[in-house]
Amino acid sequence: MMRKTLITATTLFLFSVFAITAQEKKEEELSLTKGSLDNQFEYIFQKANNYQDYKVVKKNWLYLLKKNTLDSVARLENELASSQELTTTQKKNIDNLNQELAKTNEQLAGVTEEKDSISFFGALVSKPIYKVIMWGIIVLLGIILGLFIYKFKNANVVTQQAKKSLADLEQEYEEHRRKALEREQKARRQLQDEINKQKMTKSK
Repeated sequence: MMRKTLITATTLFLFSVFAITAQEKKEEELSLTKGSLDNQFEYIFQKANNYQDYKVVKKNWLYLLKKNTLDSVARLENELASSQELTTTQKKNIDNLNQELAKTNEQLAGVTEEKDSISFFGALVSKPIYKVIMWGIIVLLGIILGLFIYKFKNANVVTQQAKKSLADLEQEYEEHRRKALEREQKARRQLQDEINKQKMTKSK
């Protein structure tokens, strides 16, 4: 009986140690100077002092969180600008390739109406060889055009994702800022009510 009790107590002790260690590790991972914005908000919620039904947050924490959020927004805006610039450049390249491809197709259409011997860069070549050369150029341009279109679509996807991330981040920041201001205003009103009550009590 004593052995069973000892084993049970040992098990409960080890479980408590593991639980405390896991909790401390989780708290250590939260920080205002590193990690995601979500972790930084969680850090403030966990470290803020409790005042009845409210959380009292240090101003310097809010300033640091605001700075980190603005830095994240600026970084996303820079990435968005870079993606848009890359998209514009690739679009110009695609337009140029389309023009070259259209010219090549026009040349190919004219070649089909000529005789068997065709002058190609000053040398006479047979029509079948000329067609092979021209179709090889067209295929090559088509492959290059396909690669630019593929890169253009990827850049467009990155741009859309960056826009969405920026919008979500701004919305998240505004929501947290609004809630923080509401909590601060409620805390101030509550504190003022308590001060008024104390004054009324002293006056009586």
